Amino acid sequence: MTIPLHITFRNVARSGPIEAYVSERAESLEKYADQIVSLRVVIESPHRRHRRGQLFHVRVEMAVPGGDLIIRRDPAEKHAHEDVFVAIRDAFDAARRRLQDYVRRRRGDVKHHASERVLGTPRS
Repeated sequence: MTIPLHITFRNVARSGPIEAYVSERAESLEKYADQIVSLRVVIESPHRRHRRGQLFHVRVEMAVPGGDLIIRRDPAEKHAHEDVFVAIRDAFDAARRRLQDYVRRRRGDVKHHASERVLGTPRS
C-alpha cells in the first residue's frame, strides 16, 4: 500500500483484525484514485455504557490534491453499527463514492443540467 495510513482508536481496544480490515479497505481505495496523499481513520465508541449495545463511529479523512475529503459515519439509530466491521464497511463505501465524485470533478466529467445550457445552442 502506497497511501500513508494512520488508524486511531478512541474508547475501543486496539485490535489486529480491525487494523487489518481497515488496511484492506484502504488499499481498495487506490483502485479508484492514485491521488490520495494520506488517509486517517478514527474508530471510536463515544459511550462506554450504552443500554442497547456499543455503537461505533467511524471517520475517514483523505487528503487529496486541492483539499480534504472527510467522511463521517455516525450510527444515530443504526444498530447495525454495533458491529465495528459493519461501521467500517459503511464508512469506506461512502469514502469510495466521495472519492469517485472527486475524480469525476477533477476530470471534468460533470453533467450539466438543461437550465445551465447557453440559450440558442441546439440540443444534442
